Amino acid sequence: MIRFYLDFISPYAYLGWTQIHAVAGRLGRDVEPIPVLFAGLLDARGARGPAEEPARRAYLIKDLVRRAHDFGVPFVLPPAHPFNPLLALRVASLPMDAGVRRVLVDRLFAAVWAGGGGVTDRDVVAAIAASAGVSPAALADAESPEGKARVRRQTDEALAQGAFGVPTAVVDGELFFGSDSLAHLDRFLAGRDPVTPDIVERWAHLPSSAPRQPR
Repeated sequence: MIRFYLDFISPYAYLGWTQIHAVAGRLGRDVEPIPVLFAGLLDARGARGPAEEPARRAYLIKDLVRRAHDFGVPFVLPPAHPFNPLLALRVASLPMDAGVRRVLVDRLFAAVWAGGGGVTDRDVVAAIAASAGVSPAALADAESPEGKARVRRQTDEALAQGAFGVPTAVVDGELFFGSDSLAHLDRFLAGRDPVTPDIVERWAHLPSSAPRQPR
């Protein structure tokens, strides 16, 4: 099983989601989508998102358009960014059949990054959920205390796995970050990962000879 941590606010998570199933399917693995709050990961790591830094934000759109072109998937800007993804995350975290969840995640991502108009409106999210097969009764749980706590737990789980952003895929104890890591994930699953335990160990204990001074 490949655990795929995602947030609908992330265009890179969208791009990774469009490709991860092909990678997994080639080696008989299933993909479990796990919604997390990207902002929660950033806060826990004391980091800023790429869209929060002007120079990175300016480059971001060019990189995304190029990657979407290479992947052959649609890419349309949402009405606003950043936006509040919490309701969509909570709905996608509801207990449901794995097949229904995959369709729901597909459609929520498409609503944000493929011209669907966004996922900040409750009625829109409810309609997307209903179209994927989520019952109205289950939908009410998304805004309950348990529904809110579920996303927090999943975010904490991602942090415990070592995640610092989205998308993050975890399989067999190994973490792969970003939509550009899918080729590495493919090699890892095929038993051709060039990373060796000794170089990881050496890196962990490599001394610093010129630490950067805070300004």
